[in-house]
Parts: sequence; structure tokens; C-alpha cells
Amino acid sequence: MATSESGLPIRPVYGPDDLAGFDPATKLGEPGHYPFTRGVYPTMYTGRPWTMRQYAGFGNAKESNERYHELVDAGTGGLSVAFDLPTQMGYDSDDPMAAGEVGKVGVAIDSIEDMRTLFGGLPLDQVSTSMTINAPAAVLLLLYQLVAAEEGVDGPKLTGTIQNDVLKEYIARGTYIFPPKASLRLTADIFGYCREELPRWNTISISGYHMAEAGATPAQEIAFTLANAKEYLRAAQSAGLGVDDVGPRLSFFFVARTTLLEEVAKFRAARRVWARIVKEEFGSTNPKSQMLRFHTQTAGVQLTAQQPEVNLVRVALQALGAVLGGTQSLHTNSYDEAIALPSTKAARLALRTQQVLAFETDVTTTVDPFAGSYLVESLTDDLEGEIVHLIQAVDDRGGAVAAIEQGFQKDEIEGSAYQVAQEIDDGERVVVGVNRFTVDEVEHYEPLRVDPAIEVQQREALQRLRGRRDADAVDRALEALRKAAAGTDNVLHPLRAALAAQATVGEVCNALRDVWGTYTPPDRL
Repeated sequence: MATSESGLPIRPVYGPDDLAGFDPATKLGEPGHYPFTRGVYPTMYTGRPWTMRQYAGFGNAKESNERYHELVDAGTGGLSVAFDLPTQMGYDSDDPMAAGEVGKVGVAIDSIEDMRTLFGGLPLDQVSTSMTINAPAAVLLLLYQLVAAEEGVDGPKLTGTIQNDVLKEYIARGTYIFPPKASLRLTADIFGYCREELPRWNTISISGYHMAEAGATPAQEIAFTLANAKEYLRAAQSAGLGVDDVGPRLSFFFVARTTLLEEVAKFRAARRVWARIVKEEFGSTNPKSQMLRFHTQTAGVQLTAQQPEVNLVRVALQALGAVLGGTQSLHTNSYDEAIALPSTKAARLALRTQQVLAFETDVTTTVDPFAGSYLVESLTDDLEGEIVHLIQAVDDRGGAVAAIEQGFQKDEIEGSAYQVAQEIDDGERVVVGVNRFTVDEVEHYEPLRVDPAIEVQQREALQRLRGRRDADAVDRALEALRKAAAGTDNVLHPLRAALAAQATVGEVCNALRDVWGTYTPPDRL
């Protein structure tokens, strides 16, 4: 018998007996209503399609700005910003830790000047901006708010998302700065600040995507993400915020694999489990808190450097699974991302993939077309059971942070990743172009390369900035930030003041490091 990516059995044929005792009123409800299995909005895509995002950002802010203008002109309704590793880790481009990494995997942002360049000429009151940034999420959000204000766009008009999910960094990615408790305090401060200053902003995008890319099964991806979300809600409650104060602004970020049927079931199960958690465990009375609103990105880990054009097919199938599963926004990977940063042509083709789905197929004509499917409803129930089991395993270890410190989630994911790697090596799992249907000749491909001069340019710009700003004002602002971090005040207010005084990303992060320290993972060997 075949098994799903989560190790659940898939029978050759499904029929009425597989849904014996199935109660549609309880399990499904109506679209836009609890438990939201059929989607978070009553009309879903029948009124308008999902938000089409493209993840972009490389080199310096000027080059990235040019790409954003191309994407907006091509019909992108939402921007998704990639930052380079030094920015993600809270280091300036001239820090020794940044050497060789400036502008490599995203755009380098060192100060408010870079942010002005990055978003220059873009209609910030009309586009939704998602920023993939975690440990220094507050810093980049405040820079965005400051630049928008200079353009006459007030905070209540801004829409977008900061990823701001540092717990998954300890599990899967590693771009953390502060210890978990300090990180949760900063997250709660962001919740409180945005409630007053940026009411339409999604304050966190709780991510299963990176865990999936590290090897998590669909069930692990959802379970560990929702367990992290529970930890964030508890942190908000500790800061005096109610579940319905922050719940409506939570969003999630998941992967879409080529296993289309399981992915559809995964998204449906995830909505149902989250609605029940928020309502029953946290006492939410606001349906908007109970909605699992999520962004989806197609699976980068499934792209291959061999025969890269085949990735166009993979991405189209992954995108279709996300749409049929009810995503609110979608990023489609470019076919050449397994080789290098995407070329302009490849990024445009990725966007066109979404546009074909939205405007040339019939998938937007009805809500939840798989409802009542013997297979999908059965698989949704099976996945729900496995997700609940894994969340309970996290809770039994004291919650997400305690389980992270014990290495539970990381061990589970690494075990799944190892199994997949073995199956590929043994030929049990077919990867077209890699272990079957290969070709002897290698086609020439010229990847997009980042100019190494960008690092020099960023260093020189920082030197000029520090030479002309009011150094005493910066020092006073940084000291005020340290004082707030050492106490209980919301740190975002002094943080904004420091950035407005032209303190750099690295300087404000170092000020917080002075107070909170940095995280060193436990040695489990």
C-alpha cells in the first residue's frame, strides 16, 4: 500500500465506507465559518484571486528597487522582500561577521537610507509588503514605517507582514540572535506596538515552510508551526494582551509540495486544528482569531539543478495544490533557483504561472472543490489526527520553547530528512532528471551573479553616514534603547527613535545584545 509524505496509508480506492460517521456540519461547516475547513472566507477566489507575491531582493537596495518596479508593472499585487544574511543576523555590512555575505541571498539594509532606496517610487499605500526577517524584524518594520511616513503614508494605511517567527529559527534555519525568552519578549512588544501604530499589519508569519525545507513531513510542518503559534499567544497573554487582541493579525507561512492531494488535505486539516486550538484552548470568541490565514511558497527543496526547465512543471503543480488548498497569497519559485538567484525572465515566468492558474483555469469559479471527496476528506482526518498527536508531544515536553531546548522538533525533522535522502539514493523515490529520466549532456546556463563590489559600496556608504549624522544623538538614542530593554517598557518606541536618528541596523541590534545577550544552542552530543 502506498503511503503519504507523512507516512499515512493511501489506499488504491476510496468509497463511502471510508467516511462512515463523517458529519459534514461538524467537520466542514460552511466556507468562512468555524471550523474553516473549507476556507477562511465565504467566497474565497470567486470574488478575486489570491495575492500574487514574488520573493525578491538581492545585491543593493537600488537593484532590488528596480526589480520591484518590474514586478509591480507585471501585475504583482504584493512584494516579498529577501534580506541578505548579515541583515538577517543584525550585522552591518562593514562588520567582520558580514565579510563575503553582503547582498548574496537578499538585499543588504544597513540604515534608513537603504530603506528609502529600496522602496523609492513604490505605492506603499497600494501594495502589500511581506518581509522575510525574524530576529531583527522590529528593526526592518520600523524602518519601513519611517520611510512610508516620509512619503506621506500613515501607519494605518500600511499593509503587509513581517515573518518575525524566531522559534522556527532555533528549529530549522539558525538566523537567531537573542535567547528564546528575550525573543518572545520582543515579539510581544511588536504585537502591542502594531496594535496601536500599524493596525492592518500582520505582526507575525508563523512559518512551517523552513521546517519543511529542512525535511519536515506535512504533518510535522503543521504540528510544529501550530505549537510555535501557541507559544506566541502565551507570550502575548503574559504581556497583557488577549487572544482576540492579537489573533486577527496572526498569519502563517507554509510550503506546497508536488504531492498535490496530500497538500490540499494538509491545508484543510491545518485550518480545522488551529480553529479548535484558538477557540477551545485560548477561549477566543472572535472568528477572525480562529481563521488560519496563510501565505504559501512552492517547494524550493524539490527544485533540481539537473534539467531545470522541469521545475516549471513542478512549480505549476505545487501552486495548484496551494490554490486548491485555499491559500490567501502565493509565491511561485523561479525554475532556476536551484542554481542561483532567479533571472528576470525566470521570475516573470513564475508570476505568469500564477496568472495562468487565476485567469485561464476554472479553479477560481467555486469554493473548496474537493469537499466531500472520499480520499481528501479521509486524508484530511488522518492528517488532523497525526498533527494533534505531534502537538501533544510538544506540549508534553513543556511547550515549544522547552521542546526546542530538548532538541525534539529538530531531531524529528532530521529523521524525516534522512529517510527521504535514503529513498532518493536507493531509487525508491523518483526525482525526474536526478535518479531517473536523466540526460547525458549538460545544457549551458548562465546564472545571475551578485557583483562583489556591492560589499565595498555598502561599507563606503556606512562610512559616509556615520560621518555626517549627529553622533551624540545616536548615542543617546541607543542608551535609551538599552534602558528600555533592561526594563519592561515596549522597546519599539526607543528603537524607532534610534533608527530615525540614523542609527544602523547593526548598532541597534548590538544595543539589544548588550542587554539580552546572544543564544548559543545546547551541545547535545
